[in-house]
Formats: sequence, structure tokens, C-alpha cells
Amino acid sequence: MLLQTTGPAGCLHFPQHKFTRPTCLATAARSTLGPPHLARRGRGSAAAQTSGRTSRCRTTQAATRTEGKIASNAGKELGPPFNVVITGSTKGVGKALAEEFVRQGDNVIISSRSDDRVASVARELSGLARSQGTGSKVKGVACNICKPSDVANLASQAADSLGSVDLWINNAGSNAYKYATLADSAEADLINIVETNVLGTMLGTREAIRVMRKQGSGGHIFVMDGAGADGNATPRFAAYGATKRSLAQFIKSLQAELKMQQISNVGIHNLSPGMVTTELLMSGADTQVAKFFINCLAEEPATVAQYLVPRIRQVPTTSKGLGGGGKALDIRFLTKPKAYSQILLRLIAQQRKNRWVQE
Repeated sequence: MLLQTTGPAGCLHFPQHKFTRPTCLATAARSTLGPPHLARRGRGSAAAQTSGRTSRCRTTQAATRTEGKIASNAGKELGPPFNVVITGSTKGVGKALAEEFVRQGDNVIISSRSDDRVASVARELSGLARSQGTGSKVKGVACNICKPSDVANLASQAADSLGSVDLWINNAGSNAYKYATLADSAEADLINIVETNVLGTMLGTREAIRVMRKQGSGGHIFVMDGAGADGNATPRFAAYGATKRSLAQFIKSLQAELKMQQISNVGIHNLSPGMVTTELLMSGADTQVAKFFINCLAEEPATVAQYLVPRIRQVPTTSKGLGGGGKALDIRFLTKPKAYSQILLRLIAQQRKNRWVQE
């Protein structure tokens, strides 16, 4: 019995067994998560996960607006307001992240494959910036993350319009919005999943490095993990799980390559949003166990973004080594102790029952 607690837009594996006793559910969670005191602690993760702590980057020169562009912090210490690129950011977690960065006063480039969605969300976020009085600049760029020319254009437009790219978030991901065994999966769906989750992340990371390495201030790249990232089985979306498992190795390889190339002003890190009430998650809410864990553990995109964005903005000060030998930070919304606590409260006090779906 496996419980997978991570996933971009909340993709999660739920076994098909039916449970008649709460103790079975608790055992299922415990068998996969392991004892609470053995929750993984990565170097730097404590700083990234600590609630309530605020940290501001010192800057020697604030970014200024000139001729519709934002001056680069080239040669200066990286600090707010940040220039942010988010792939797959017209809905779900990506859009919520963009909204939160705008509320923080940062400048945001949003993207997705649809010209219409990009234009609509860019107008919406620009309106949010005006209503909040943050002065944030928002630009939308249509981009198929699987096409090298599109991704190169996204990076170039971001650098040209903002003056620099400080934070790049590889959020775009897909499970084809379907849950099926590999034997029953369509070829087109498998290709879409692998291209979006793996090739898209690689292309985005490559272009981000290209832009950031030329900036005196450098920058930080974030990869979104998901179900299967820890090596656990993901039946009914095996291809998705395999792609997310590969990204952990990808981050390690990139760290080694950055060190090998002596690129010391670019960092690469992991983001884990946990279970999020998006289309990817809710399309799989079709079993008793799925509904139980969605109610126990899932949160809305805005809630997740409000947690992640302040911690992402702290990375320039909490990550000192960057590509020059520094260890990637691992920023997690749903930690193992948190998951344990919410499951136990559900079993003991019936908290969160029917919160999102009727059980």
C-alpha cells in the first residue's frame, strides 16, 4: 500500500484497495512515509521550510524602470523586486505562483501553449498589480515548452523586456489528464507526458542557464517535482511517475555540470507543492481511498503559493554556493510530519472529512 504525497498540481497515486477500518489507512500512510522522526532533511531545507521567518536580500542598487523596461541588476547582488519566469502559468499552481509574486511586487513572465489564455491571464495579473499598487510588470508569452525555438523565444523575450531573469520556475507538467495503465495508454498521451515533463524541463533549464550565466547577478532555477519523485510506484500513471523520478537525477547532474563549467552564479533547486486541488488531482478522485487522502492532505493552489513564494524569494540569501558546489535547496509544502498530523487528526477527530469531495 503506497501513499504518494507530492505532485505538481497535486498528482497522486491512490491504490484501488477498499478499506473498512481507519487503522488500515493509518498503516498505509505509515508504511510509505516512514516514522515521522525519519523525515528527510536535506542540507538547506530547514531554512527553506521554516514558517514565519522572513529574510530580505540586500541590494546595492534597486531596479529602476526605464523606457518600459526594468534595469538589470547586472554586477550587483541579486535582490527584490525579482524578475520571474513561470512555465505553465495560466492555471493551477503556476497561475497561483504568478499571482503571489505580483502581490510581492515582483515582475512576472507567464506562459502556456494557448495565445488566448496567455493574453487573458496577463490582463488579469496586470489588473491585480494595479489594484495592489505593487508596480509589478506582467508579460505573457505563448510557448510550447516542448519546442526548442519557443523556449528560446520565451527566455529571450523575458530578458529583453525585464532586463534580467532572476528566478525561473519549470512548472509546466502533464499526466494527459488521464489515469490508465501503461498497457491501456495511448501513444500520443505517453509522448505528451514525457515531452512536457522531461524535455520541457530540460529545454527551460538550458535557456535559463544561457540567460543567467551572462548576468552579473546570476539567477536561480526551480524544478517542480511530483508523484514518483521518491521512487515509489505510481500505478495508473506510470509514465508520469517515471518522468518525475528522473528530475531528481537531472538536478544532481546539473549541479555537477555547473561546477564543472565553473558557473558559480546560477543555482538549481527542487520545489514540491504537495497535493493541490487542480484538474490533475481531481480527475483521479474516483475511489474511496483517493477521496480520503484528497480531503486529508490537499490544499488550494493559492494556499500552496502563499507558502512557497516567500521561501523561493529567500533562496538568493539561503543558497550561497549556487553552481559552484552548493547543494540544491528542497522547498516542500507538504512535509512528512505535516502529512502524518493531518491524517491522524482525520482518523481521530474527523477533521477535514468531506472538505473537497464527498466520501
